[in-house]
Amino acid sequence: MRVEILAIGRLKDEAESMIVARYQKRFDQTGRPCGLGPLTIAEFPESRASSVADRKADEAARLLKAAGNSALIVLEVTGKPLTSEAFAAHLRDLAAAATKSCAFLIGGPDGHGPAVLAAPSLKLSLGALTLPHGLARVVLAEQLYRAATILTGHPYHRA
Repeated sequence: MRVEILAIGRLKDEAESMIVARYQKRFDQTGRPCGLGPLTIAEFPESRASSVADRKADEAARLLKAAGNSALIVLEVTGKPLTSEAFAAHLRDLAAAATKSCAFLIGGPDGHGPAVLAAPSLKLSLGALTLPHGLARVVLAEQLYRAATILTGHPYHRA
């Protein structure tokens, strides 16, 4: 199952970009034996619309268009918090159901538009804290790698 991270906004910090790239490479290598990967990442510029509602609608339309027919997992502060094991199990179940691709959607500074929030198979929370988008992307990339290690029995995850 292909995995995509579709994000509004660009990583501007080189250190964050390097960490995401490191976990992306690790995920691709580790996930292959359990049918996960490759991981691709697409960034979209923030909307320049004048109102919050218009910005959210514009960004939502672009994210949904890019996701196509992928199973959607939306990162949302009000989403469901999962343990690493439950997250891995969710990915395993999607792959076992012959899902061809899964897209993780990260919204812009104003959050997700209603079209995105109505569409996901899962709304996922990375925790109750508000994270900058770059850090949220680092955490997501690491958790994808961790999920692959859990599913393949790799010793990285020691919980």
